[in-house]
Formats: sequence, structure tokens, C-alpha cells
Amino acid sequence: MTTTVRIKEETREALRELQQYTGEQSTPDLLARAVDQFRRSLIIAETNVAYAALRENESDSQELEAERA
Repeated sequence: MTTTVRIKEETREALRELQQYTGEQSTPDLLARAVDQFRRSLIIAETNVAYAALRENESDSQELEAERA
């Protein structure tokens, strides 16, 4: 199934540049890769925030270190 999505011309140009840089032939495949990478970066950022909050709480931080040991 395909869907038409409106994008800015700047975004389309960026996709063209990425296609040339990566050698990717399919715009939908390149766009899927970009969205997946963005999703993954959000997950990593949220994980980093959670670990930072954990480190701020001394008892939780010590408990985590005890589990690791």
C-alpha cells in the first residue's frame, strides 16, 4: 500500500541529496530508513534522560550498581 504525503521542497531536495550520497534508489525506502533512525534516536534520548534521573537518586543509583555487580 502506498500513500501520498506532502513535503516541503527543501525536504525533497534533501532526500535527493541523501539518495545520491547513499546510492539508495528508492525514495520510499530512504524515507523509511530516515524515519526509523529518527525513532531510534528518540528512544536513545529518552533512555539517557531516564538514566540521568536514576543517577540523581543516590539510593536508586546504588541499587542499580549492586544489581550490576
